[in-house]
Order: sequence, then structure tokens, then C-alpha cells
Amino acid sequence: MTVQLATLCDSAADYSGKLCILGAFDTLCSREFPVVHPACSLVVRLIFEANDAGNHPFLIRCVDPSGKECLPPFEQTVEVSFPSNFVPFVTRNIVLNLQRVRIERAGVYRWLIQRGDLTLMSLPLRVTLFDESRSATGPAG
Repeated sequence: MTVQLATLCDSAADYSGKLCILGAFDTLCSREFPVVHPACSLVVRLIFEANDAGNHPFLIRCVDPSGKECLPPFEQTVEVSFPSNFVPFVTRNIVLNLQRVRIERAGVYRWLIQRGDLTLMSLPLRVTLFDESRSATGPAG
């Protein structure tokens, strides 16, 4: 199994295995804290080979800058099967559509994609105070 892609974005959808992503980002700016981000999506695209056939349980967690869990964890099981011996690999998408995510303070948050005791991916999210002097160059400044 390989993680092909993991990102936060404005929105995402899985259309029969085709992953559609709009507005990938790694930074959020706010004028004050706490702040509630109205909507976003976390997407993970996985590649499985024939020896990966079966069910794969994943746990997706969000931790704050101190490492404390800041959202309830998400459990997702991905079923992997192969239609024939001629298919060398298959892909599966996990799309979590998140609503009203509350962020208490600035810092680097991390989305952890885990399978059993193994962390497959640690996806950082930088949350910062809005700085008017950087607004011309965008949020990543």
C-alpha cells in the first residue's frame, strides 16, 4: 500500500474512483482566536497492489500544536479487491468533508493518517494570525 496523495482542500469528491479536489491548502489565517473554519475536506488517495487485498482500517486524527487530539478521530475501513489477475493495482480514496472545525489557537496542527500502530502520513496545517503586510503575497506569505 502506498499513500499517493494527502491534502486539505476547500472541497473534494470521489466520483466512482476519480478524485476531484478544489483549492488545496496548508495554511489558514485568522484575525482572532478561537476561530471556526466553515468547511473543508481532508483527502487521502491510496494505491494497493494484489498482495494488499482485503479490508484496511484507518484512523485519521487531528492534533493541536501540543500534540493533544483536538477533534474526534475518524475511522474509515477501505475494502480492496481485484477484478482480475490482469489488474496490477487499484486506488481508493478517503474523503472527509469537515464542517465548522473549531481552532483554538495559532500554531502547527497535524492530521495523522494511521493504520494500526503505524502513522502513514503526518499532514501539517499552519494556523496563523492574519498579517495585513503579507496579504499581497497570499496566506503562505
